[in-house]
Amino acid sequence: MTIIATYNIKGGVGKTSTAVNLAYIAAKNQYHTLIWDLDPQGASSFYFRIKPKIKGGGKALIAGERELDGLIKATDFENLDLLPADFSLRNLDLALDARKKPTQRLKKLLTPLTKEYDFIFLDCPPSISLLSEAVFVTSDILLTPIIPTILSLRTFEQLKKYLKVNKLKHIQLLPFFSMADRRKKMHREIMETLMAEHSEILQTVIPYASNIERMGWERKPLGAYDEKSRSYAAYKLLWQEIMEQ
Repeated sequence: MTIIATYNIKGGVGKTSTAVNLAYIAAKNQYHTLIWDLDPQGASSFYFRIKPKIKGGGKALIAGERELDGLIKATDFENLDLLPADFSLRNLDLALDARKKPTQRLKKLLTPLTKEYDFIFLDCPPSISLLSEAVFVTSDILLTPIIPTILSLRTFEQLKKYLKVNKLKHIQLLPFFSMADRRKKMHREIMETLMAEHSEILQTVIPYASNIERMGWERKPLGAYDEKSRSYAAYKLLWQEIMEQ
């Protein structure tokens, strides 16, 4: 089982669309896949038209009052399951703080699923918090979308510094450019400069595209309604690059 967290300190960079589309591609490739929607806004859950079975389930799960299996729901797509979010997740840091070894809690919850899933995607809220620390401890890969702007680059550097200072060497940081518009000179220059300076940045670039934004209207992964698009081809290339890593 490989755990991939789509994470960035900054919001609005394409974390959820990345998690949803890559999980869909993994499932299409016959990998048993789970998405855990850890964001109280519940965007991944919304895209799959799934509501939590019991409101407050996420918080109860962390508190040890419920088991993971009872909250997982099937999506409309073969090999793809979802652990939906609910608004109680906004207090997840408090629930974690009340536990012994709080940063180990997610890992402990996911361990029983080792034989059930090939890939688990964690769709994370933007922040540096106790939940983020638990995600870092749990994940094998930290997949980080970066918009080619100065503020986005600043948060990327903050993330790298945090991982280094806290000696989180087990996790593989895989940044990539997201929501990129090659018509903009600044976007092009930032991508060229950063790729030359940082070899860890993946080569695949996810474009800023209206058909990706349409996921909210269609409420399904991009490949389920626009399989032949350039955007979906980019996500498939991103998945291939991750697999090679």
